[in-house]
Amino acid sequence: MSFAALGLSSPLVRAAAEQGFEVPTPVQAQAIPEVLRGHDVWALAQTGSGKTGAFALPLLDQIAHARRTGAKRLHALVLVPTRELAQQVGDVFRSLAQGLPGACKVVVAHGGVSINPQMMALRGGADVVVATPGRLLDLVEHNALSVSQLQVLVLDEADRLLDLGFADELGHILDLLPARRQSLFFSATYDDEVQSLAQALLHEPVCLDVEAESTSAPDITQRAVEVAAPRRTPLLRHLIESQGWERVLVFVATKYATELVAHKLHRAGIAAAALHGDLSQGGRRAVLDAFKARTLRVVVATDVAARGIDIVGLPAVVNYDLPRSPAEYVHRIGRTGRAGESGVAVSFIVPDQEAHFRLIEKRQGMRVQREQLPGFELTPEEREAQSATGVDADAPKGLDPHGGIKGRRKSKKDKLREAAARTQQGR
Repeated sequence: MSFAALGLSSPLVRAAAEQGFEVPTPVQAQAIPEVLRGHDVWALAQTGSGKTGAFALPLLDQIAHARRTGAKRLHALVLVPTRELAQQVGDVFRSLAQGLPGACKVVVAHGGVSINPQMMALRGGADVVVATPGRLLDLVEHNALSVSQLQVLVLDEADRLLDLGFADELGHILDLLPARRQSLFFSATYDDEVQSLAQALLHEPVCLDVEAESTSAPDITQRAVEVAAPRRTPLLRHLIESQGWERVLVFVATKYATELVAHKLHRAGIAAAALHGDLSQGGRRAVLDAFKARTLRVVVATDVAARGIDIVGLPAVVNYDLPRSPAEYVHRIGRTGRAGESGVAVSFIVPDQEAHFRLIEKRQGMRVQREQLPGFELTPEEREAQSATGVDADAPKGLDPHGGIKGRRKSKKDKLREAAARTQQGR
C-alpha cells in the first residue's frame, strides 16, 4: 500500500516521501482514510507505531483543501502530555508542511518557558496548535487564542495525559470547544479512565486496535536481572560496558536519583546526564540534543521527563527502579525497538520488588526469566527476601494486588466497540 492509495493529495504524498514516509505503518493505513472522511477516530496504538503521521498527514491535507475554499481559522489543536512530545509533534507538522503550496502556520506551546513568545507567535492566528493542556488554558485566559471555531481536536497519548493529572484541564478545554468538530483519540493503553474520556470526547468513532492487528510487534528483548539495591549502579556500569551499548536510557523513580546515578556513571568515565522536571526547558533540550548527537552515552531520567522522547536507534532501556504501573512499563520499554529496529529492555529486580514485578508480568500476560549475573548474585539472606510472598509494601498505591480478571478476557477491539455503543446509547 502507498500513501497515494490512502487518499492523500499529490503534494502531500511528495512531501511525505521527502521526509522519509515511504510505506504507511498499520496505524497510518487504517487511520488516514477515516480522518480524511471526517470521522472521529479512537485508535489504540503503541508509541513508535507512526501515529503522529497518522493524524498529521490527513490534517495537513484538510488544511490545504480549506485554503482553496477560503476558510481561515484554527484548524487543528493537538494536545500532548509533555514539552518534548509537543516539540516533536510540531516538528513533524512543520517538516511535512514544507512541501505544500502556501505557508502552514504551526505553533507549539508548552510550559517551562516564557508565555510571551508563544503569544506573539499566535498573532494573526495559526493553522495548527500543538500544546500541553496547562499552557493552552493560559493562552486562552490571556486572550491569545480562541478554540471556539476549532475544526479538529487531537488527543495524543491520551492515557499519559490522564496519568499526569490533566483530567481537570481536559474537562475545561472540552467545555471551550465547539460541539461540532472532528475528534481523534490516540492511546497506547486502555482502562476505565481512558474509556470515560473517549466517551466524553468522541461521536460515533471508528475504533482501531492497531496493536492487535499489526503483525510486526516491536522487537524488544525483555530481561529481568535480580540484584541487591546497593549493587544496581555497579551492575549498570557492567552492562553498559559488557553489552557495548552506545546509548542507553535509564529510568529511576526520583529527581534525586537521576542526579546521583548520572554522577556515579560520570565519575566512572561514562558520559551521562540527568533528565528531570526541575531542569529548565533549555537544559532538557540540551541533554536530549547531546543524547541524539551521541555525545552523551547515558541519560538517567524520571518518567515525567522522559515522556515523548523519540530517539532513533536507541538500543537499550534499563529500569533501574521499577515503574509504578504496568502501563508505565509498556511506555518505558517502548522507547527502544522502534521503527522496525530491535532493542533490549532490562529491569533490575531488587528483593522486595519481586511481587511488584510479578504484577507487571501478569498485566502483560507474559513471564520474563529471572537472571543473576556473575559478581552480582544475591546472598542467601537476599534470596530469602526475594521469595517472600505478598505485595511489596512500597508498591504504588492503587495497584490491584490480585492482578487481572479470572476467565476469558475480552479483546481490546471488543471493549472499544462496546464503549462506542454505550456512548451512542447515552446520547
